[in-house]
Amino acid sequence: MVTVKNVITSEDVIAKALKEKILKHEARIGVMGLGYVGLPLAVEKSKVGFSVIGFDINSVRVDRVNAADNYIGDVKDQDLKDMVGKGLLTATTDFSRLAECDVVIICVPTPLTITRDPDISYIAASSEKIAQYIRPGQLITLESTTYPGTTEEVILPLLEKSGLKVGKDFFLAFSPERVDPGNKRFSTKNTSKVVGGMTPICLEIAYALYMQTITNVVPVSSPAAAELTKVFENTYRAVNIAMVNELMMLCDRMGIDIWEVVEAAGTKPFGIQTFYPGPGVGGHCIPIDPFYLTWKAREYDFHTRFIELAGEINVEVSYYVVNKLVRALNSENKSLKDAKILVLGVAYKKDIDDVRESPALKIMELLRKQGANISYHDPYIPVIEPHGGSTVHLESVPLTDEVLSDADGVLILTDHSVVDYARVAEKAKLVVDTRNATKEVQENRDKIAKI
Repeated sequence: MVTVKNVITSEDVIAKALKEKILKHEARIGVMGLGYVGLPLAVEKSKVGFSVIGFDINSVRVDRVNAADNYIGDVKDQDLKDMVGKGLLTATTDFSRLAECDVVIICVPTPLTITRDPDISYIAASSEKIAQYIRPGQLITLESTTYPGTTEEVILPLLEKSGLKVGKDFFLAFSPERVDPGNKRFSTKNTSKVVGGMTPICLEIAYALYMQTITNVVPVSSPAAAELTKVFENTYRAVNIAMVNELMMLCDRMGIDIWEVVEAAGTKPFGIQTFYPGPGVGGHCIPIDPFYLTWKAREYDFHTRFIELAGEINVEVSYYVVNKLVRALNSENKSLKDAKILVLGVAYKKDIDDVRESPALKIMELLRKQGANISYHDPYIPVIEPHGGSTVHLESVPLTDEVLSDADGVLILTDHSVVDYARVAEKAKLVVDTRNATKEVQENRDKIAKI
């Protein structure tokens, strides 16, 4: 593990002054992107006394932050009200105010293109904005997940067009976000933070910044090492989820309960980490990050076959879910065409209001293309707009007895805790459970088909 050394000397006047401002919490911090990563980060920094400016191209978000109107579940309403009320946190669409900031943290989306290549246009656009207003004595850090080399190959050249030099006039680092929406145990503050700097001085200053608000900061040798660390973390999860999803499809043919197998295997106190099957993978990280790595690997004439296979399996499992529903309907002498299908849960995981890359959206589209009539209920997602796999506007329906009994099949795609699954099984004609949500349901087991 890399050790952060105090390499800043009295001759490094700009670096020394910036580090002292950070340690005294006198530095002004700019956060670019006020979404699931940026807003929690901005609040955490302001809670320890930093003055924070949030930047976003979305004027609605900016207005909501300035009104202390919270829209991110991982941010406490009162924390946002307190920080805005004290004047420690404000938001703007005026990017010329980047010049006021001593630290600028980039937290913008990094999606995939339609051909599953990295789309770093948001990072590039943010870097170009910073380059317009960059001045000596600023630290720039990138937190958006990306492929190894982005900080050095994309951001650095754009910033150095200003004539300023990294490690001398300004400082550059990468520190990947590790946000887990809905996690009640681990927040921004108590989740370890990896950081890599372009130079030893860059690392020292970035390390000092993150140590002010995060319990454990882990320095690595370079931004590329930090970039690969984040991609590896989520590729690890994607590969293991794919393995258990493939086992799920085999167990279906063998007539074995995959959930029983996984839970039994999980009792071993060593040598195994439990991953659960499901209808696919969702969220910004797991469905996307592995493709950043496979794309970059091709530059080195290397093909990540294992990772690409995992991606194929995690896509295939959505088609498997559709087929499972078709078979379940057939057993009731029903056809999928013109069937009324009620989807329970569309968020990408339980108890959150996030549909990014949710497998539910793709599955609903597949069912619709085969002629099914789709409705959905999700207590956290009142509306689905045409994006991210969905081509239609849909609104969540109330989970009434009539809605349940009227459906030809109920498809559980997200196992939200607030749903009474015993009642679902009682009122529904047929239930296909992709999340083992009905595990504790004792009555009406004959209506339930698990994947």
